[in-house]
Amino acid sequence: MGQRRHGSATTTYAVRAAIQRSQASLASLSKEFGINPKTVAKWRKRQSVEDQKTGPKDPRSTVLSETDEAMIVAFRRHTLLPLDDCLSALQAGIPHLTRSALHRCFQRHEISRLPDIEGDKPKRQRFKRYPIGFFHIDIAEVQTAEGKLYLFVAIDQTSKFAVTQLVEKADRNTAWEFLEYLLSVIPYRIHTILTDNGIQFAKQRRSRNTALSRPTRFEVICKAHGIKHRLTKPNHPWTNGQVERMNRTIREAAVKRFHYDSHEQLRTRLNDFMAAYNFGRRLKTLNSLAPYEYVCKIWTSEPEKFITNPNYQSTGLNT
Repeated sequence: MGQRRHGSATTTYAVRAAIQRSQASLASLSKEFGINPKTVAKWRKRQSVEDQKTGPKDPRSTVLSETDEAMIVAFRRHTLLPLDDCLSALQAGIPHLTRSALHRCFQRHEISRLPDIEGDKPKRQRFKRYPIGFFHIDIAEVQTAEGKLYLFVAIDQTSKFAVTQLVEKADRNTAWEFLEYLLSVIPYRIHTILTDNGIQFAKQRRSRNTALSRPTRFEVICKAHGIKHRLTKPNHPWTNGQVERMNRTIREAAVKRFHYDSHEQLRTRLNDFMAAYNFGRRLKTLNSLAPYEYVCKIWTSEPEKFITNPNYQSTGLNT
């Protein structure tokens, strides 16, 4: 492991040790190592080659007295209040107390960080792990100079492989058409789809369990392919957070960054971005693999989950 020296150091540990072992004069050692004679004299007197701490050996405040510091420390340990709350409470008794002086006082007495109180923060829970084939679907609105378009976005919760489609209307017909497009593109079996409660994906709540209610085309297609269609809770958009975050990524990279004179320009840019994302963007959550590379990795270990070989979708001369 390499040695750590301060930025102004002119000697290494080896040079310092050589100075301490040598019997030569200060002038000759200064000339030999190209350093100041005072530096040679300093290291010859020391017994160690390590850098020493700078500053006062017994740090104390130039603003606060010992009585002030004792009051501050006792108040902090008794109340466990944050820095700014302590400042507001203590300034009545110590008018010359400043925020920086209070913070340095906390650091000197090693109380700058409040202790973790058990039960103060809720315990973080890991997201449930699903096998490949769990898709989140959502709709976003985008604009070009020609007018408004709607963007269907689907992303696999496990592989992060994403599929998009631009349409002029966001209704039930375009929803089930996008679902059929998704099924034709994905090389593995989809077992679950999560959507919101929009009329494009599901019946309205008031008519779901009535005698005249009939399943939508979207639900019929899901049932025909053995797909479980799940709905988010009303007013709980974070339940579908995977696709919400993907919507934001697409907007920032392909929609908001450029001006488009036509819908076709946006479609071209979107296709280029999705190809770069699926085949080239390495994600930390996938251990630095691109979504397509992760799909191919699953193909080698669990081929029974696939309909077709994903290697046929690789970019290159065969596309």
